Amino acid sequence: MSETGGGIQTGRSFDRLVNFTDAVVAIAITVLVLPLTEIVRPADGQTVWGLIAEHAGQVSAFFFTFFVVALMWGVHNRVVNLMVGYDAVIFWLNTAWIAAIAFLPWPAGLYGSATGIAANDPIEWVGGEGLGGIGLLYWGTLAVISILGSAMGHHARRHPELLEPETASALAEADGLGLYRGYLFGAYFLLTGVVSMFAPVIASWMPLGIIALSIVVRPVDPGRRRVPATK
Repeated sequence: MSETGGGIQTGRSFDRLVNFTDAVVAIAITVLVLPLTEIVRPADGQTVWGLIAEHAGQVSAFFFTFFVVALMWGVHNRVVNLMVGYDAVIFWLNTAWIAAIAFLPWPAGLYGSATGIAANDPIEWVGGEGLGGIGLLYWGTLAVISILGSAMGHHARRHPELLEPETASALAEADGLGLYRGYLFGAYFLLTGVVSMFAPVIASWMPLGIIALSIVVRPVDPGRRRVPATK
């Protein structure tokens, strides 16, 4: 393990942290499919398309969560690719981030089941009684993941010793909403969760706003990538 002053871990120690994080994300994103494996074969006279329609909530929750986690991992990957080491703050922020990622399959499964049941019962769906706060748990977890990832980037920006010199200089001069992209997404996720408690029909359309937010708030890209450490 290579180590510099101030308790900053570099070299193999940093590479192992990144590899461990990637492994946890890979496992968590795979576990998302488990609720779908519990869906039994079509009933007599029912087609596979009818079976998919019957469990549309679970299927859509799986694909949406899968792609959102993939995008969040991509953002996390861009952040660590700019770094040459980590300190205690980055370690614990990253640990909390992967803990939230590992936790996500549970609320994702609950949310998919709840929305599927509510969609088949219009009265319950409109009233929101069938969700019972599950939407807030699901969207709140996504918010936590987004905010923690953004906090890692901001901490690294405030501590240039964690970054390559060229990258630190470029980020120090950067400005705009892109610096707060993760926080904005986190706030939008949390808002969606709150809306799902009172107006689940409206909340079901709010994920479309993520596309618009992605277009309006572009990520900061200093144009540098981390060079693998010499072992």
